[in-house]
Amino acid sequence: MQIIIHELRHLVDEFSQKINALPDSELYAKPNPTKWSKIEVLGHLIDSAQNNLRRFICGQYESIPPLIVYDQDFWVNSNRYGSAKKDNVILLWSFLNERICEVLTSMPETNYSNECNTGKTNPQLRSLRWLAEDYVKHLKHHLNQILPGSFPISYP
Repeated sequence: MQIIIHELRHLVDEFSQKINALPDSELYAKPNPTKWSKIEVLGHLIDSAQNNLRRFICGQYESIPPLIVYDQDFWVNSNRYGSAKKDNVILLWSFLNERICEVLTSMPETNYSNECNTGKTNPQLRSLRWLAEDYVKHLKHHLNQILPGSFPISYP
């Protein structure tokens, strides 16, 4: 888990600066009306962080694997990231990932195998360790959408 925490902190530190350096015209431009802009992709990463933070916490103490699902388009639209201030979006993304790192740091190793249900219609049980590993892969996948070619990664 320490490797995941270290990598997550490094990614957020590095990419907060890189994303901040992007011109607003690039960050807010929608590739087409049905696709997210880069700021909306970052907003999606905020929403993902919020949902995963809850999974990492609730998954440690609930006796039945908690059901925590995420409707990404609804969250991104509801949060209106496409018109949010760039600095606020970047700071919120950074702060939420800092919280995730703190929760993962304090998580006893015995809880790594606890499960959380992420399935919208069918149960999809995932261990907290798996969720943490997948969280970083998911983050890299979307950072590639914001800053293409940043990582040689294939994500489902």
